[in-house]
Amino acid sequence: MRKITVFSMLFLIAGFCFAQENEIQSISLPNPQMKGGKPLMEALSARKSMREFGSQELSLQTLSNLLWAAFGINRPESGKRTAPSVSNWQEIDIYVATSKGVYVYDAKNSVLKPVVGGDLRANFGRQAFVKTAPVVLAYIADYSKMGRASQTDKDFYSATDTGFISQNVYLFCASEGLNTVVLGIVDKQGLAQSLNLRPEQKIILTQPVGYPKTR
Repeated sequence: MRKITVFSMLFLIAGFCFAQENEIQSISLPNPQMKGGKPLMEALSARKSMREFGSQELSLQTLSNLLWAAFGINRPESGKRTAPSVSNWQEIDIYVATSKGVYVYDAKNSVLKPVVGGDLRANFGRQAFVKTAPVVLAYIADYSKMGRASQTDKDFYSATDTGFISQNVYLFCASEGLNTVVLGIVDKQGLAQSLNLRPEQKIILTQPVGYPKTR
């Protein structure tokens, strides 16, 4: 009986330590910088898909700028965003995976809210390069925000709205000298389980972002 008790205590302690190591907190982002960058035509000229990423981390300022460009609030009086969404449903949430954990972008408060701790970047795409990017974004549609739209319309409009957002990311990366690529080859069921998504949340695409790999 004593051995079982000691073993149980050790198991609980180990589990507590593991939970502590994987616990993550909210991250307050600095205000996005809305000036600067390349002119639009230069950014369009430089826009491309790149599948190699260096190990350099993105600063919080760069991450804040990136997420604001993607789907931040550009009209505070109405809460409307840098990318359109059908009926202003704003059904797309941006999940942000780093080496520390996964967060969801709260555009209203400019905060990364914790979702799950631990390095899950490799779950965001089947390609080997995904886990080398310092940041991997996932675009997740919340169908519960889409009213009485049919399933067909929900599928179509959430994919369309994701396209607008991911293109904003492409243009930001082109302006800032970052690499990125949109990915559709994702184990969506496995990723949904690891993120504890609700049935009405649907993974659309993922998009790794990082600095170019130095030779």
